[in-house]
Amino acid sequence: MLRYLIILFVSLSLGACVDRTVSEIVPSALNVGTPETIFASTTRAREADGNYGFRRGETLKFLETTVSIPPTHTPGTLKFSYANPNPKKEFVLADVTELDGPQGLREHLHGQDDVTIFVHGYNSTQTETLFRAAQLTHDIGLPGSTLVYSWPSRATGYGYAYDLDSMLFARDGLEQTIRELKSMGVKRVILVAHSMGGALSMEMMRQAELQEPGWANRNIEGVVLISPDLDVDLFRSQMERIKNPPEPFVVMVSQKDKILNISSRLRGTAEGERLGNISSIDTLEEFPINVIDTTAFSSDAGSSHFVAATSPALLAILSSVRRVSNTFGPDERPGIDVLVPPSQRNPDGATEIILTETGEAQVSTP
Repeated sequence: MLRYLIILFVSLSLGACVDRTVSEIVPSALNVGTPETIFASTTRAREADGNYGFRRGETLKFLETTVSIPPTHTPGTLKFSYANPNPKKEFVLADVTELDGPQGLREHLHGQDDVTIFVHGYNSTQTETLFRAAQLTHDIGLPGSTLVYSWPSRATGYGYAYDLDSMLFARDGLEQTIRELKSMGVKRVILVAHSMGGALSMEMMRQAELQEPGWANRNIEGVVLISPDLDVDLFRSQMERIKNPPEPFVVMVSQKDKILNISSRLRGTAEGERLGNISSIDTLEEFPINVIDTTAFSSDAGSSHFVAATSPALLAILSSVRRVSNTFGPDERPGIDVLVPPSQRNPDGATEIILTETGEAQVSTP
């Protein structure tokens, strides 16, 4: 067990000698790179130096940020520095403005129909999450405006237990964020969550359902869980409570996800499986979800734990075949593409979609 802990900490630490909480803001980067506006809601406490670190805040804050994407950027890559960033080659934070609560966010999103919320995973700083959201928005073309939900991760390899508690602490803030967006007239909220952020998203939907049955389906127009670090039995219990989940509901998995393999073994799961690296959908067959297997792209990806964001080949496929989802009905606005038409999916339960290296989507049902 100690061996797995050491591997996990080493794999997920981004450099013990670097202060990852420091966010250097360089407005002049916009003279070089391409600007990408990323909004944020956060339950991180603001520190005296202005940065949002790992401490848990008492109130939900809203931000508008601008990320400069370098002219040399290629899909699937995310290059940045914690000090003296080079806007010609790296993602750079060009501006951060704290808004005047929900009203401030309302003024910026006035008339916006679509908002994609990106929820980060374990061991993430706020700035790293903003960069990742900007990269995904740029490389795939996420629907409408992009908003990061930044929960107080300890952002260290040894902070897994702290992050688990913070993930649960952050449920109310994510629910409040969605309620605020819907109250200001946003028609379609898409929830995209990575790793432990998937567990947070499921817990948030479950608690909302306990108060208002049917809440998730009424307020969220699509869910994408990418490499969710979530126990399969726990996911089943959450789905049974949600009953009528948002449509479409997508789970992106890879059987070669090294981090999830370690995570499962730390929990004593002999099979070495979490929801994000399942080898079969048999135990999920009754739920109306689409499981997209991206294993074929693991060797091409910069991270086996985030294939959807770091595989140039997969990103090219996702960006080129993104179709209009019938979730959005007659408005015909871009939504979540589950890669196969409704006629090929299981109308009564789970559908497994296996992506091949050539971009072919092979459908399998239990």
